[in-house]
Amino acid sequence: MSPTPARITAVDTHDIRFPTSRELDGSDAMNPDPDYSAAYVVLRTDAADGHEGHGFAFTIGRGNEVQVAAIDALRGHLLGRDLAELCADPATLNRDLIGDSQLRWLGPEKGVMHMAIGAVVNAVWDLAAKRAGLPLWRLLAEAEPEWLVGQIDFRYLTDALTPKEALALLHRAREGAGQRTARLLERGYPAYTTSPGWLGYDDEKLTRLAARAVTDGFTQIKLKVGADLDDDIRRCRVARSVIGPDIRMAVDANQRWDVEEAIRWTEALAAFDPYWIEEPTSPDDILGHAAIRRAVAPVKVATGEHAHNRIVFKQLLQAGALDVVQIDAARVGGVPENLAILLLAAKFGVPVCPHAGGVGLCELVQHLSMFDYVALTGTTENRVIEYVDHLHDHFLDPVVIRQGHYMAPTAPGFSAALRPEALARYTYPGGEFWAADLDATKKGHAA
Repeated sequence: MSPTPARITAVDTHDIRFPTSRELDGSDAMNPDPDYSAAYVVLRTDAADGHEGHGFAFTIGRGNEVQVAAIDALRGHLLGRDLAELCADPATLNRDLIGDSQLRWLGPEKGVMHMAIGAVVNAVWDLAAKRAGLPLWRLLAEAEPEWLVGQIDFRYLTDALTPKEALALLHRAREGAGQRTARLLERGYPAYTTSPGWLGYDDEKLTRLAARAVTDGFTQIKLKVGADLDDDIRRCRVARSVIGPDIRMAVDANQRWDVEEAIRWTEALAAFDPYWIEEPTSPDDILGHAAIRRAVAPVKVATGEHAHNRIVFKQLLQAGALDVVQIDAARVGGVPENLAILLLAAKFGVPVCPHAGGVGLCELVQHLSMFDYVALTGTTENRVIEYVDHLHDHFLDPVVIRQGHYMAPTAPGFSAALRPEALARYTYPGGEFWAADLDATKKGHAA
């Protein structure tokens, strides 16, 4: 009698919110008071190894409960699923989730529902990597190219990238992959830091954190801009005086401007030698990005953290609308869609510098960039992963930064698991922190 196959037995969701608005961590021109949050999902199984799959969608506070509800709506696609079959071919789940005609109507392939799919799909890849005993970047980098290409949905992409072309890119990169893995484990992957540049920080804090970034080995920092031009000029002057001429300084408008305004504002900051202007206008305005890029060169245009899906990235690349692709591990439909975007960027020869300004995003996206280096592009030239120094202590496998580099994760999985005590303390609204906060607010009103 054959043993009963292991299956997914539960899909647990949590509304996790961290009070980052209290210190203005994460503040920018469009989001002045974010509470970094995660609509968090845990896939539980009856497997003897006890492994669980962890994933999340990143939000910034209010509305996180809506994102949790969207993940809950996917539970029926997961419960009872054969674990061995799922981990051997995660694309089957991807096709089922994207292909659910009633849920698809809520997108299609964009917004809250698509982010929910991304959280669940990432949790499956976390589970697959744990069962393989590998960190996700190694699972991807060491996979057969044919299997990897089979995990990707090429629908809507073949006018820019075919499966045959993707396969050729992956096969070409196999030469030297072992040496690159060894180099990555020894040296890590280059990072840049946004920690000095949040818009709500005063000049003293900006100065102190910018100086520390240089001391810590970062060769690029980023400043948030876009609320007040005179303030931005002053802050850029302060930062440049601290870091000197040889450290790159990027600026990020977080979608604040119209096209002409973006051009004027960027030109006004050009004296401080910004390396790129990030999200200068609406993330949906492909032609606007192209017009800005033509006008502000040699300042580069970087965007992508709010791009809905692989199709938007395809068009940004086809239109020559950006110099830097910024993937987000929790915005699109999970690992396979980000693989498609990495392949598109590789074909067009555009570097990928991921967005990671949010809870857990550093932990996730490092795996994707490391796969890109080892098994796709083979280079870190002009490529850096964003780093923010917030909330890593809440993760079981937090990022490790040394001399401005992400050190390669070695623990199996996608580094997505939060510590149990973080769930107990920051679940909203009943966790220890939020319950005490609500009680204090009530007492304050009563007084």
